[in-house]
Amino acid sequence: MMEEVAIRNGRPPRDTFKLDTHGFAFVDHHTKVRDFTDDAERKGVYDPEVAALIKQHSGASEVVVFDHTLRTGDEAARTATNARPPVKGVHNDYTENSAPRRLRDILGDEEAERRFRKRYAIIQVWRPIRGKVMIDPLAICDARSIPQEGFILLQRRYQHRTAEVYHIAYNPSHVWFYFPEMTRSEALVFKVFDSDESKPARFTAHTAFDDPNTPPDAPPRESIETRTFAFFD
Repeated sequence: MMEEVAIRNGRPPRDTFKLDTHGFAFVDHHTKVRDFTDDAERKGVYDPEVAALIKQHSGASEVVVFDHTLRTGDEAARTATNARPPVKGVHNDYTENSAPRRLRDILGDEEAERRFRKRYAIIQVWRPIRGKVMIDPLAICDARSIPQEGFILLQRRYQHRTAEVYHIAYNPSHVWFYFPEMTRSEALVFKVFDSDESKPARFTAHTAFDDPNTPPDAPPRESIETRTFAFFD
């Protein structure tokens, strides 16, 4: 069943959003990357930029970048760049089980056990990589408005591992925001897992959506999302 959902313009209150309170922050962030499809440039230029950005907004003492996903609404470009389409379905990328499992996958059992002794989080950075986003913008939900019982666990099976994500059921209490016409000099920083259960924002629901204000000649969205582990002393 389809439900009508209000999605607010987050630009007017943009400076009030905090990572540990709302689950996300909207930031101005210039990048020196020229070509986001270049693996070497992403690793050598963008990874340090992202790590510094997340440290600034989370207070983490160390950040490890472990994944990038390019997305575009252009089917031909997806084939050429190995990109994926925008995801239209409310979700959170990790669960209570899959977050620590992913840490083991990336760092190995011994190092993961050492990291489990202190707080860690999975924090993502999402940004456009070409022009303004005029179609399929990203909506993000105030984490304080999501009751835990609305989380639906879904498995994704890959060749060498099984991942889990949360899909989030509709709830009229959800408070949604988006940031119209985002540019490559702006980014959303958001948390998809936090091992500290006392934090009000541990998971952050998000989705691309069909904006009724989209102009008919809007170019396809092109974006990158970067996933990181943030470690705290």
